[in-house]
Amino acid sequence: MPHWQPEIVVSEELAAVLVAGQFPELEGAPIRLLGRGWDYTAYLVGDAWVFRFPRREIVLPGMAREVAAVPRFADRLPVAVPAATFVGVAGEGFPWPFFGARFIPGREPAELELDDDARSALARPLARALRVLHSAAILDPAGELLPDDPIGRGDMQIRVPQARERAAELGWELGDELQDALARAESLPRLAPTVVCHGDLHVRQLLLDDGRLVGVIDWVDVCRGDPGIDLSLVWSFLPLQARADFLDEYGPVSEESLLRARVLAVFLNAVLALYGQHESLPAVEREALAGLRRAANP
Repeated sequence: MPHWQPEIVVSEELAAVLVAGQFPELEGAPIRLLGRGWDYTAYLVGDAWVFRFPRREIVLPGMAREVAAVPRFADRLPVAVPAATFVGVAGEGFPWPFFGARFIPGREPAELELDDDARSALARPLARALRVLHSAAILDPAGELLPDDPIGRGDMQIRVPQARERAAELGWELGDELQDALARAESLPRLAPTVVCHGDLHVRQLLLDDGRLVGVIDWVDVCRGDPGIDLSLVWSFLPLQARADFLDEYGPVSEESLLRARVLAVFLNAVLALYGQHESLPAVEREALAGLRRAANP
């Protein structure tokens, strides 16, 4: 069974009952499905709020950290993020907490079929957002709430074998240069956490509007860690010629952090391609396969 298989999927009817029952000011507001991910089922309530309902019990500790930590730094970032405003508790028909945050209008990059020029234009805005996220201005108010990389994103003894396994499952051939990069990465030590990280930053977590980066969503894996945990998009989302722009805007990054980020680019995009295949999401599959090709280009 795929590891993204949900344990509970909240229906539109149940979502309406839970929201109205706990937040009377939203009773009667129209509600519609906004999206389904690995961790949440999301409903738009009225035209201003998105309520996220966990799909798997394993998500709950991360959701608790997301609800507690993200509001501490949301207004400091140059892009919108879903900071919890309404926090619901388990109710009749649903055994877990849930939360609501401001709706961020925008579309996933996979839906837009961006060309290289459009991607390149996003290099500096993405770098600015991550430079702020990885700064002391975010670590100081939020770091105390967050653990050290609890899912081991920066642990190359975990992620390199997983990258190889997922690529093999996909039928993706790893070239000699990429195999060598993975072998070098596997010997890297796990570093002490130095910054606040999104923790699961891939292409589906970006929201664009009129070619601009307007939001970063799904902070359930927010943690402290090495900056490389969040830099996989340098390899998989940006064309080769735009990587220098990103790094110029972001600031110095160690070669080890960039190598960790490349491993994560291979791992995350192989998983996303498998997910797109399994869930009949051809745009996601196409974007992920293109991301793999970019990550294979040093």
